[in-house]
Amino acid sequence: MKMPRIHDASASEILQFQQSLLKWYDQNHRSLPWRDIAAKEADSNKKAYAVWVSEIMLQQTQVATVVEYFNKWIKKWPTVEALATADLDEVLKVWSGLGYYSRARRLHEGAQKVCTDLEGRVPDSAEALLRLPGVGRYTAGAVASIAFGQRTPVVDGNVVRVLARVRAVGAASDSKPVTDWLWKTAGQLVDPDRPGDFNQALMELGATVCTPREPACRTCPVRPQCAAYRLTGQRNGPVKSTSAVSAPVADIEECGSPCPLCLPTDLWETERGVLNFPRKPRKAAPRAEQVATCVLHRDRRRFLLCQRPESGLLASLWEFPSVQLSEEEPSDSAVDSALRRLLSGPLAPPAGPLQPVGDITHIFSHIRRVYRARSAPLSRETEEPPVPEGYQTARWVSREDLLQAGIPTPVRKILKLFEAEPTPKRAPARTTQKSDGKRQASLTSFFGPATRRRRTEEAEQN
Repeated sequence: MKMPRIHDASASEILQFQQSLLKWYDQNHRSLPWRDIAAKEADSNKKAYAVWVSEIMLQQTQVATVVEYFNKWIKKWPTVEALATADLDEVLKVWSGLGYYSRARRLHEGAQKVCTDLEGRVPDSAEALLRLPGVGRYTAGAVASIAFGQRTPVVDGNVVRVLARVRAVGAASDSKPVTDWLWKTAGQLVDPDRPGDFNQALMELGATVCTPREPACRTCPVRPQCAAYRLTGQRNGPVKSTSAVSAPVADIEECGSPCPLCLPTDLWETERGVLNFPRKPRKAAPRAEQVATCVLHRDRRRFLLCQRPESGLLASLWEFPSVQLSEEEPSDSAVDSALRRLLSGPLAPPAGPLQPVGDITHIFSHIRRVYRARSAPLSRETEEPPVPEGYQTARWVSREDLLQAGIPTPVRKILKLFEAEPTPKRAPARTTQKSDGKRQASLTSFFGPATRRRRTEEAEQN
């Protein structure tokens, strides 16, 4: 079906759009480490790897946050071969804090696939890139265009916003007609001579000028081609807002009804101006979960960590032993009971109520999870602790090792709460005076690591 003219662009409009956008980009683009590599690196494989890493990190994460992580990553694993041979735990540790940890696992799997099946060469076409784990249509287009100069489009949130405003597309941005139109239009607009720069320019425009809440329409390089800007002038008349300023009103052919791309008239909000575009889909509210978690520790210096399953939320990451609660608002006694059922044998906490640590709330993409944290001291630690139900393995770690491990943000928050607690006062250890005047070690110190090492050394000598 041929779309009405308001949503399409002529050849001359496309050329003007390309020229205006690239001129602006050359003069105003931000200096970013992955862009520097893409511009200066002669080895196309290293260039593709850097772009690939950056694009995976930039999914759901702001540029300012990614820069530090990217620099650390590239310093540690400068090539796809280096990443392929890395230990997954180490990869997750370096990724820790970026969230959405499945991205790191798939990037690691992708590097291994490149080295195992493709002789270490990152694919140079979007079609081949799509066969790598974790690489979708957007990432494939970005790597192919930026690293290899392929004329392939990209569509991310920034591009959606720019194109929807430039061509006045106001239907729900996740609808099939709009999605198909976005990819088709993005493909038509890509500059054939500078596809990588053009795609980066389009995303840069959305990130720095055509922003979600306060677009700088007066300084936008493609304002003359922006249908939303012109429609704002037609519907609102002269106004002072930067997002809905008056403009010379061009003749715009209104779409007939029904149009699968137009903003329904009854949804137009005059005071929003160009912010009427795009219309975001309604997000389902995240489901609520309650999780009981216990900080098992020895002398507040060593902690028990458990490794989560290989699939699902926070896959393969380390956390304090935890169990999901079935009740929506469980009582304190229900939290304690659930943790005691999880922990048994050598891991069983002392009798009596568990020490409250506090509650923290963490929002995942689709889950609002409340962690009900408790703590309990243990007088001994087994060298190979039993594994609580639902985990792959468990181990005792020092505080320093805990902070360096690949632990998710909720665990760091819980540790911070735990360390903010006042240290309980201890009763003096009971000792028995021996005939030689030396004190007998307490039961706690007898089972401590230093004593175990001493006893092992004595046994070896005998």
